[in-house]
Amino acid sequence: MAVRKFKPVTPGQRNKVISAFDDITAKKPEKSLIEPLKRTGGRNNQGKMTMRYIGGGHKKMYRVIDFLRDKDECTAKVMTIEYDPNRSARIALVQYEDGEKRYIIAPNGLKVGQEIASGSGVAPEVGNCLPLSEIPLGTLVYNIELRPGQGAAMARSAGTYAQLAAREGNHAILRLPSGETRMVLVSCRATVGTVSNPDHNLESHGKAGRRRWLGRRPRNRGVVMNPVDHPMGGGEGRASGGHPRSRKGLPAKGYKTRNPKSTSNKFIIERRKK
Repeated sequence: MAVRKFKPVTPGQRNKVISAFDDITAKKPEKSLIEPLKRTGGRNNQGKMTMRYIGGGHKKMYRVIDFLRDKDECTAKVMTIEYDPNRSARIALVQYEDGEKRYIIAPNGLKVGQEIASGSGVAPEVGNCLPLSEIPLGTLVYNIELRPGQGAAMARSAGTYAQLAAREGNHAILRLPSGETRMVLVSCRATVGTVSNPDHNLESHGKAGRRRWLGRRPRNRGVVMNPVDHPMGGGEGRASGGHPRSRKGLPAKGYKTRNPKSTSNKFIIERRKK
């Protein structure tokens, strides 16, 4: 996978860097696996704006992704690798031996025609999903469950992965993309490999209009607002508003927002690096 750069024949193309899409093998999604996706514009059920800077954007359908990978009795063949407008990673359409089709998050290196499987006793190969108790130590995994049967919750974004560092009793120790080290039950499932589209972080929109296509409206800074609108607003001239904080007054630099009484604290061995 690679990125495309453009000749600067227009101001918008001068800094534009997008995915080459050379790994995509299908243009249209599987009709049986798509659902309508209604835009909210950042409004709640009363029509009031609860999230700012959201609105517009291109119409899109939701692709139903199989995060459970619970079809253990048969293997599946990769039919296509597709673009998903709802996530940064690529998705793969797989068809099982009984004819059922599902979408999965495609790992890096997955090819059309390849066979994948899930369940206990499966070989720890790229694209296969199995319990953490059966994955060799040091293996890179993604789509990790936090609770058995919950479905993949961690390491689902483009290019991400976690490393299985050790096993202690009923828990596996994982080193997550953030640098955090935490324990997860060995009965939880994970998929072997790394998430596809690793060059996603190199992309650059190049112009404001491309962000509007994604449904993101202009975001104005707090320091240019009035004191009634933001804690950092106001001042004479180009005053820079004091300590950086959110609109609600919460400090933005280094202030811990995690609940110290959170039940999952006991599973975190080392917090993420600042």
